[in-house]
Amino acid sequence: MKRFFDIIFSLFAILIFSPLFIIISIAIVIDSGFPIFYKQKRMGKNYKEFYLYKFRSMIKDADKIGSLVTTKNDKRITKVGKFLRKTKLDELPQFFNVLIGDMSIVGPRPEVAKYANHYKEDFEYILSKVKPGITDEASIQYRNEEKLLDNIDNHEQIYITELLPKKLRLAKEYADNHNILNDLIIICKTVIVVLFKH
Repeated sequence: MKRFFDIIFSLFAILIFSPLFIIISIAIVIDSGFPIFYKQKRMGKNYKEFYLYKFRSMIKDADKIGSLVTTKNDKRITKVGKFLRKTKLDELPQFFNVLIGDMSIVGPRPEVAKYANHYKEDFEYILSKVKPGITDEASIQYRNEEKLLDNIDNHEQIYITELLPKKLRLAKEYADNHNILNDLIIICKTVIVVLFKH
């Protein structure tokens, strides 16, 4: 049932947002050139890596010249990227990840191996039960993560030792109790948060 829901929802989203894909792609090229999309290996179902896709919101090769954790005023973020990240439009290509089966609409946000390996047993447990998703309860509760980590010198360490364990707790709760009704509630809450940030 969940997979059927993911396919229908992602197809509908891709169709509805297809004009935005074109507009965003043009804006990125004008602002900072190619590539339009950014791909990064994340941990997926059964703790196997997959490529997650986003609209590129940072300078080229940003992950090679700085932390994998991004803060609000990160100088690597482009002008168009600031808008994309603020509105979460940079996440739109992940509907293709859902369509091909790497992700679900709702599920714990996929993490990079560098950070996931700090809590490997926890991630293995969670990802044995559910796929990573575009949104989840942690995405809602910690929607201002970049702002929280801004102006902190050791923001990467704070993310690993403080924020990630809190996200994992919520992810475990979801993995143990997920159902379509809960998914619909999380989707509705996500839409409200994106449209009305306060």
